[in-house]
Amino acid sequence: MRSNELEYVGFWPRVGASVIDMLLQLAIMLPLTYAVYGRFSQPGRLFMGFGDFFLNMLVPAAAVIAFWIYKSATPGKMALSARIVDADTGAPLTTSQSVIRYLGYFVSLIPLGVGFFWVGFDRRKQGWHDKMANSVVVRPGGVEPVKFQSKSDWRNPPQEPRF
Repeated sequence: MRSNELEYVGFWPRVGASVIDMLLQLAIMLPLTYAVYGRFSQPGRLFMGFGDFFLNMLVPAAAVIAFWIYKSATPGKMALSARIVDADTGAPLTTSQSVIRYLGYFVSLIPLGVGFFWVGFDRRKQGWHDKMANSVVVRPGGVEPVKFQSKSDWRNPPQEPRF
C-alpha cells in the first residue's frame, strides 16, 4: 500500500481499539486467574502471587509485543484496519521498537495519561510511546496523507518546526 493512501489514526479510534483489546484480555485472563487462585483479587494486595503477576502483566505484555512484531497491530487495531509502523520508513516495527513502545505506555500513563491524550494534539497523531519508539499508527483513508522518508533520506531527516 502506498503511503499516500494512508492516514494517521487519531485519538478516538485508538481509544476504541484499546477497549476492544482490553475486553479480549479480560475475557482470556479473568478465567485463567480464577482457575489458578479461585478468586480475582485479594484485598490489600496488588498481586495474589507470582502466577497472578505472570498471567496479568507478563503474558499480556508478551502478547501485545508479539502482535506488533508479527501483525503490526493488536486485534483492536486490526478491527480498524490500522497498523503500527516505523515513523520514518513505514516498515513494520522491530523487536526493540516494540519493546520500547510498550514500556513507553507506562511513561505515557504516569502523568495522568497525558502521553496518551497527546495523540489528539500531535500533527502525526503520536503519543509519547509512539515518539519514544519512532512509530505511527496508520490506516487506509488518505484524509491527511502520511509521508515516509525514502532510505536515501534517512541521513538528512526533515526538520520539525520548533515551538
